[in-house]
Amino acid sequence: MKKKIPYINIIKQSKSEKKDINQILNSLFANGQFVLGNEVKKFEKNICKYLKIKNCIALNSGTDALVLGLFLLGVRKGDEIITPPNSFIASTAAIVHLGAKPVFADIKTDLSIDPKEILKKITKKTKVIMPVHLSGNSCDMEKIILISKKYKIPVLEDAAQAIGTKFKKKFVGTFGEVGCFSAHPLKNLNAIGDAGYLVTNNDKIAKKARLLRNHGIEKRDQVLKFGYVSRMDNFQAGVLNLRLKKLGKIISKRRKNAEIYYKNLKNMKNIILPNLQKNVFQTFHTYIITVNRRDELKKFLQKKKISTAIHYPKLIFDQNAYKEKFNIINKKKFPVASRLVKKILTLPINQFLSKLEIENICDEIKKFYKR
Repeated sequence: MKKKIPYINIIKQSKSEKKDINQILNSLFANGQFVLGNEVKKFEKNICKYLKIKNCIALNSGTDALVLGLFLLGVRKGDEIITPPNSFIASTAAIVHLGAKPVFADIKTDLSIDPKEILKKITKKTKVIMPVHLSGNSCDMEKIILISKKYKIPVLEDAAQAIGTKFKKKFVGTFGEVGCFSAHPLKNLNAIGDAGYLVTNNDKIAKKARLLRNHGIEKRDQVLKFGYVSRMDNFQAGVLNLRLKKLGKIISKRRKNAEIYYKNLKNMKNIILPNLQKNVFQTFHTYIITVNRRDELKKFLQKKKISTAIHYPKLIFDQNAYKEKFNIINKKKFPVASRLVKKILTLPINQFLSKLEIENICDEIKKFYKR
């Protein structure tokens, strides 16, 4: 019987680390530090060292990082935030929760926001530009930062899927005023549950973020501001400290997996592979191809026991949550995003895949298009 090729393999990762994770858990029970604590402080220092940035604030999730980051950049009711329409819902949800309005800019064929489209969307109400580094790729941060400086609009980077990704040898998430990361179990640097973090070189923003993540409490019973509850668990921080040491190898393996796909699927008429840019060190959180007859191919691969995904099957302005709150958008104004959303398919890229498994996936894709 043919072995199933999984899209992700969290179970295998956890099994391989079981001994180390149990040690973290036993240490936690011994010292009683369940929320924040020494492992969190260590994680924040480790991220600062890794990303070469001054401040890291460990939070409950990447979504909380977005909400808090936007709030600290002064986003309030009625403000406009420029962002792409093909992201995970969290980027737009963070904007909406603050009473602000998402203003979408179309994307390029590499699925990243188009700086030329950003320029078209700037108004007097524009408060923040929020590029999303989708799939472990990088947006064109050089052009985006130039726009930011020219119009004096701060940039918040949604780098939830892009830990370790670089643009011109600089880590994404460190270009703008604020960078937001997720450590959800599906990420390359992943916790065993929800976790996220905010990074910044701005000490004032960092100080406020640390205050607000814990109810605005400065000292016991001294509340300076009405804040939030967005503290990273000490256990999750311990797991992230363990896995941060392995991140380089994980990224390297995913990049090698991507090379196998390129070697086997290049020059196929029905497939466009991820666009590898010279200035970008891509980390492949996901491996998204653009294909003809996408839905048919997905079903075909499923029958062959190959799991795939779609990131994302609907643009944000097509989601019911958006339609209930805002006016319906003319899709013709977003030709690239509207076309690609019907063609994108995500293939398995996890670090536990063998060369033979990836070659098998490629062979099945070739068989599909030869039918």
